[in-house]
This record gives sequence, C-alpha cells and structure tokens, in this order.
Amino acid sequence: MEEEIKAEFLKSGFTLDEEQEILKKCHTFCQDYGLEPSDLVSSWEIYYLNRQLDESVVKDAEMDGFLGHLQSEQLGASAKKDPGLHMYSFKDVDMVLDAEDEDAKDVILGTPIDKSEKLQLDIYDSAHKTNGNIYSSERKSKLVTPFGKRSNKFVVKFNIDNLPTIETANGIEEHYDLEDGIIKRVQPLKSSSLVVHRSGLEPGCRFMYDTIEDRFNAIENRIRKHAAALVASSLYEEPMDPSVASQRSMFAVGMICCDGEGHLNDKSILLQSSVEHSRGQLVRLELNKLSYFSVFPGQVVGIKGHNPSGHCLIASELVDSVPLSIAADADLPPTKKQALDGEIQATHLSSTPTETTMIIAAGPFTTTDNLLFEPLSELLAYATRNSPQLLILLGPFIDSEHPQIKKGTVDLSFDDIFQSEVLRMVQDYLEYMGPNARLVMVPSIRDANHDFVFPQPAFDLDSLDVRLQITSLNNPGIFEADQFMIGCCTVDILKHLSGEEMSRHSMDGQPNDRLSRLANHILSQQSFYPLYPPAEGVPMDFSLASEALHISSVPDLLILPSDIKYFVKVLPVGGTTEGEEEQMKRCVCINPGRLAKGEGGGTFVELKYQGSSDKMNASIISI
Repeated sequence: MEEEIKAEFLKSGFTLDEEQEILKKCHTFCQDYGLEPSDLVSSWEIYYLNRQLDESVVKDAEMDGFLGHLQSEQLGASAKKDPGLHMYSFKDVDMVLDAEDEDAKDVILGTPIDKSEKLQLDIYDSAHKTNGNIYSSERKSKLVTPFGKRSNKFVVKFNIDNLPTIETANGIEEHYDLEDGIIKRVQPLKSSSLVVHRSGLEPGCRFMYDTIEDRFNAIENRIRKHAAALVASSLYEEPMDPSVASQRSMFAVGMICCDGEGHLNDKSILLQSSVEHSRGQLVRLELNKLSYFSVFPGQVVGIKGHNPSGHCLIASELVDSVPLSIAADADLPPTKKQALDGEIQATHLSSTPTETTMIIAAGPFTTTDNLLFEPLSELLAYATRNSPQLLILLGPFIDSEHPQIKKGTVDLSFDDIFQSEVLRMVQDYLEYMGPNARLVMVPSIRDANHDFVFPQPAFDLDSLDVRLQITSLNNPGIFEADQFMIGCCTVDILKHLSGEEMSRHSMDGQPNDRLSRLANHILSQQSFYPLYPPAEGVPMDFSLASEALHISSVPDLLILPSDIKYFVKVLPVGGTTEGEEEQMKRCVCINPGRLAKGEGGGTFVELKYQGSSDKMNASIISI
C-alpha cells in the first residue's frame, strides 16, 4: 500500500521529504481510519490548503498535525451518523486539563487598554448614548470574555504595499491620542460613488420553485455561451459531436462530469456536450496526454482530440477559459444599474483614478461563546479611527451555525437580534462618521434571519434612517465604487472547489499556487459558482442562477470570504494563446478571513486602491 500512497502523492503534485517515515505513518493512518490512498491524499490536500503551507513537499514534521486533521474528519463523520457517539482524540486531553482550571478562573482581570485607545472608544460610546438607549457595548464592559483577553490586537498579518506612505510599518497597532481622534471626526470624508449592477433578484422574490427544466436550461445555456465565445475568438472551429467515432482531430465543448458520486479521478471523467451538438450525450474523457490540467465537476471546457472508438475522447489540448470582456459593460441596460448617491443618479466622473479607502470584513461577527458581537464593535471602533470611505460587511451576521442559535436558547427572534445588535451598531457608526461614510452589506446563506436560497436577495433595509448611506447587495453581487468594479460572493466556493478539483502540475519547476488557480476558475468560467452539482448545503435555485451568477466582465476586485486561510492575491487574466498576445488585466482577489473564529478574533482587510493592482496598499489585520 505504501507504493500506492506514494503514487497518489506524486500524481497530485506533492513530493515526500523523509519518504520512508512518511509512508510508514500514512500506511498506519489508512489502516486505523479505513482510508484508501486516494482518500488520504485528498485529506492531505485539504490540510495543506488550510495550513497555507509554502511548498508542495510533504514533511514528517507535519504528520502530527495531519493526524489531528484526520481525527477531526472522523469526528465530523461520526457525529452525522450517530449524534450521541463521541470519538476521543488527543485534543480531548487538553479539554480535560483545561476544564480542571475553570473553577479558578471565575474572577479574571481584563487586558489593560492603552489610554489613547480608551479615550477613542469613549468618544465612540458617547455618540451611542446620545440616542438614549442601552447598548451592548455597555454590557460588554462589565464582562471579561476570551475575546476581550486576546493579545496581538490589530497586528498586520500580511501586506502588499505599492503606494508611498508615511504611516508606520511595524505591523502593530497604531495608537491615536484624543486630539487626533477629534480632528478625524470633524474632517469630512470624500464620498465614494456607488453603482449597483442589479441581477433581477429583489427582496421578497419567489424562490425554490425551480424545475428540472430550469436545471437543464441553466447547464445548456452555459455550454452554448462558452462554445459561442470560443468560436467568436476565431481561435477555434465549430464544435463537433465528441461521441462520434473519428480518427480525425476534432474540437468539442462540454461540461466536466463525474461518473459516480465520488471525487474525480483518471477513470471517472466524463464530458457532456450540448443538445445542439451531441443531443446532450456523455462520453468518457481521457487526459493522460496532457502535462497540465485542472478540472472539476461543472467546469465547461473546450477539448481538442480524437475519438477512435466512439466511447472515449482522447484529449490533446484542454481550453479551460473563454475570452472575457475587459472593458466595463457599456451596453448594460440602464434598468440593470441603480445609482446610490443619495437621491442623485451617478454622474460621469473624471477618468483620472482616485484613491478609494475601504475596510472589508466577513462574518461571523460574534464569537461562539456569546452573542455580544464584540468583534463587530471593535471593527467599527477601528473604522472610526481610520475613516475609510467604504466599509464592506459580508455575512453571516446572525450565524445559523452559532451554538446558541442552533440550540434555540436565545430569547429574541433572529430578526430582533439583527435589528438590535447589528443594524443598531451600523447605524450608530454611520451617524457618528457623517453623511459621506458609505457601507455595503452582503447576506449569507448562513444568516438565520434571511432567505435560505442561493442566489440570495439583498437585505430589506428601507426602514433605517441611514438607508441612503447603506447599500444592500445581493449574494452574489457586483457594484462599482468610484468607477472600478467589485464582485462579492459569501458562499465558500473556494473551499467547495478545493474539495472537488482534480489537477496535474507541469514539471517545469514553476511554483504551484493552488489558491490562485482556484480563484482563477471563477473568472475563467464567468460564474460566481461554477461547481455542479452544488456542494451539500448550498440551496441552489436554478431559475434564478443563470443571470445572478454570471460574471459579464472581469472585476477589479473579487471578494471571496472563505474558511480557507486569508489571502490577497493578484490574478492575471488573459495571456498568450497560440502565439498571439491577449490584452492583459489583473484582478485582485481577496479572502479577508472570518472576523470571529471560535471564541477568539479573526482577521479583516484594509485596502487603499487607486484603480490598479500596481497602485494599492492591502493589509490583512487581526481584529
């Protein structure tokens, strides 16, 4: 079995550092947990991706951590089969030891707060009290939580700096004295001009009425659009029926499918062409002749190859992207856009790029041990000190996976919690910052207070006093901020793709960046969710999906919150095709991480953008 394990690692692009030791341990893992070599390597890929390991080298030092990952997977699988069953792992020892000290921790002093930070927070809290209400921030000050005891607050975890700056770059929190805070409070912000690209979804729309015909049409339309785009590029001929036996080379366009319920492998890849070209028939696809490829179920590809027997299409070239529109959608109907600058429609602005500052954060916005929303409060306090033009908050806000929400132990309805905690803090922040501050909110399918459907309509926030400063966006959604385009999707498509992708890496020594490759699939497939069938737990409505998931042109910023480790990556779109240069564009892909992780804090992104990835400053900061 050790040779099979080694072969699976090599096929997935990994090399073994201390081969004998690693294979011996992996063999033991397979025996202990009843895993096949392919399943073990799939679990390693997930572990490798989540740990953000730098090299594609399996090291013996990572085996203990990998064992813990396997045990966690087994715990999750066992919990689904038998909720009353508990499998013990080495982590349980730490839980027992920690539990012995709980009685000694009834009275704990909080972490000392820097005086200047306390003064700034007092200013923010005083603005809250002017409304005459009692807020969560007052309750939090009387409690000492694990989040309140955290260290390394506002530490820069990662930075891309292409702008000259006079700010400190030591990676630790910057403190402001009282006068600086007052000056920033008085100085007006430059308002950011926002234009939303509507996709037909409106609050209260009917959903989950899709039929088999809707599913068929969604798949067929994707294949036909890709085929038309490839032919229009003049680089490829008209697609042919790949199921017809022929010794001659042919070009076919179709969707990657899996022959079974498991993951893709060399023997299970099928190609489903369109009804127009092959009556929708499936044919086995062989990729052994390709030195590099990356495929997943639902991916629409072009294939050059031949089918000598009529049962298997042998590929000699795989085209996994279609020509994308680089320019903005000039022909987009006016009804598709809605100006959101107060009551004035957006006007044509100067073409000179201006700097836009923004803060981007994704939920959960409260820790798992309470519903005090301390991370959100800290984020808004940080925003008051730094005065961004745009604050982008992506759900979940009322997380359906929160222990208290799942158990039903809360006294208020989910809507009441959303109104009294989240929207109240957001409204206080906007009132405090003034009329030029703008905020974008994007829901999540994990929001307990919102429609459980994907694509998902925006929150209905028309009743708020500051509704003109808040842009409520669909999930997924696209909007323009100061003439550059931003796309957002809160469904964890990166994690879903990482579990379904099958790839082969070229041996030319070039670095293999899997996260960039996964994010590039979103752009090359022109869809916020190209995976089919959708991952378990994604309530896809195909009657809404065709228009709402489509990406008509390359966005400047693509925000994809994920449980995978945070990142900011510049993705090149375009390149060389058969010796001809395509126009190049770069898309900045951002995973801000989660603002709250368990009982502790997570991360968010602070961005200064001047219309190009070459002129930006992006920092990933711990809350």
